[in-house]
Amino acid sequence: MRRDALGGKRGQGHQWQRAGRKVRRRCAERISEGPPDLTLTGVGGLAAFGRFTRRHGVEGELRRRFGALKHGPGVVYPMAEQLRLLLDVAVAGEDRVFALEALSADRLFVHLAGGMIPSIDTVYRDLRRFDAAHVESFEALMAEHGLAMLSSSPTHVHIDIDTTVEPLFGSQQGALPGPNPRYHGRNSYHPLLGVVAETGSCIGAELRPGDRGFGGADVPTIHRWIERLRGSVGPQTLITARMDAAGDCSDLLEDLDGSGTRFIVKLRWNETLLGHALAHERWRITNRDAFDHPTERVAVLSFQRAEWVKRNMPFRVIALRSTERRSGQQLRIWDDPGESVQFYVTNDWLTPPEEIPVEYDDRAQVETVIRDLKNGLGLGKIPSESFDANHAMFLLKLLAHNLLRRFTAHTAPQLAYWRTPWIRRALILRPGRLLRSGRQWTLRLPPFPLLE
Repeated sequence: MRRDALGGKRGQGHQWQRAGRKVRRRCAERISEGPPDLTLTGVGGLAAFGRFTRRHGVEGELRRRFGALKHGPGVVYPMAEQLRLLLDVAVAGEDRVFALEALSADRLFVHLAGGMIPSIDTVYRDLRRFDAAHVESFEALMAEHGLAMLSSSPTHVHIDIDTTVEPLFGSQQGALPGPNPRYHGRNSYHPLLGVVAETGSCIGAELRPGDRGFGGADVPTIHRWIERLRGSVGPQTLITARMDAAGDCSDLLEDLDGSGTRFIVKLRWNETLLGHALAHERWRITNRDAFDHPTERVAVLSFQRAEWVKRNMPFRVIALRSTERRSGQQLRIWDDPGESVQFYVTNDWLTPPEEIPVEYDDRAQVETVIRDLKNGLGLGKIPSESFDANHAMFLLKLLAHNLLRRFTAHTAPQLAYWRTPWIRRALILRPGRLLRSGRQWTLRLPPFPLLE
């Protein structure tokens, strides 16, 4: 399937088998090398990507927001040009500033950069020019392009909020020990992300020190993201926020409910909650196996946390008993050792209780997006010791993610569900030849069926 999409030929194994033929590898010694061709490029798709970003005003926004960070008659590399250069670096699949040393040999990359690539020391110094105000502006720009992927006035959108860990192996600012499932006690950053499930785009992000957990201090940030999403989709659209047990915070649930946002959050268990589940007798069977034995049962519990009662916030608590679930914490409190229970809290009192866990399970897409950001765009690679510089590079990679997704949806919508490395192979890492004739530049690329 992907070979067809990329313009490759299918194997002829069955035909050759019937003809009694075998594949024989060609002898590399019989291929002679010609003179070097200085017109060749390996990132031919950057030209189309550059046309796309210019049409959508990316260059102009970078100039307007960050041009003042470098000004004066002696400026050779304006700040907007430096950020646009790093955007191409990220889209081309390089996750570190040091990659400029290799890309400076590519004809098209150098041409798009203005004919000259700065030294990496200059780029590092420019990233350190960022302060908190400009980082905030950068985050808003990144979110604008994430929101732009939403259709006009959708009926329902989901925002999945999650944290991740970026282990560090140096003395960067904000590098502190904290929750780290792989490198216990390792200094790290602990970023917070908000992703729209329907598009896979990021509409909110914050790079945080490694010792920052998720709790009441993050409520204003989440509120700002929700209001940002509300302003984009309109007042009639239903917004559902989904979070794991880290979102079991009374301040956050109160804010979401007060803003008219529907939420589904995994509930942390305690002895009182387990007691309600054990004492509950009316469980609805929602699934059976081939032998007609129940494999899944749900119930709406009468459990309410003390903080909810004190603040007059009645929420709906749903318990799911299952013998087939293998993800998440497996809490077993019944005689059957294969039966576990999970708890959810929501402010939705109308949806059938068995549908709430299913809708929550779709939240797993945010894990896929985070994995794609780390593997495809190097989100966990940190360029410098300055926290604001690292925050700026973090947001630039998220901007690259959103723009690459928008570019794919516009150029080859058939590839919209592909992960970043495959999209990059299809649309960006295309060989080509950059020629100049008659005062005009021409880029010659190989044929690509999806673009014809």
